Amino acid sequence: MADFESIYRENADIVFRFLMAKTGSVDLSEELTQETFYQAIKSIHRYDGSSRISSWLCGIAKNLLLAHYREKSREPVPLDAALEISVASAEAMVVNKEETSAILKAIREYPDPGGEILRLRIFGGMSFKQIGAIMGHTETWARVNYYRAKQSIVKELSQDE
Repeated sequence: MADFESIYRENADIVFRFLMAKTGSVDLSEELTQETFYQAIKSIHRYDGSSRISSWLCGIAKNLLLAHYREKSREPVPLDAALEISVASAEAMVVNKEETSAILKAIREYPDPGGEILRLRIFGGMSFKQIGAIMGHTETWARVNYYRAKQSIVKELSQDE
């Protein structure tokens, strides 16, 4: 059990930030982070060591989030609620609400893997190393794809003006 406590200490923040990037909700992210580690304890025997433990845990978190959305799919969920961000983050990005809306829409609609990297980096506050590990690639791959996606969005938004 002491080993699992160290796994929790080392990875809880990574899992939480991963979920924050996906949900934009602190409460839901905290709840799913706890559930992730509960499920990990129950299924630790299935961890084969072929990937990093953080990647395995984020996979569990992703499955729990999908299950959560499936359960909630009976209720209509506003699209904006799926990608909430804090007021402070929005103000830090831009002051103008229209620009904020355009930026958030562009990030939300940007195709993966670039869109996923943008969301993990911007909303989840994850490092490129963490993003690369979660997505099964290198830190450099995450950096390059982040830069390309960011440049593409800047170009797209510049053309709209």
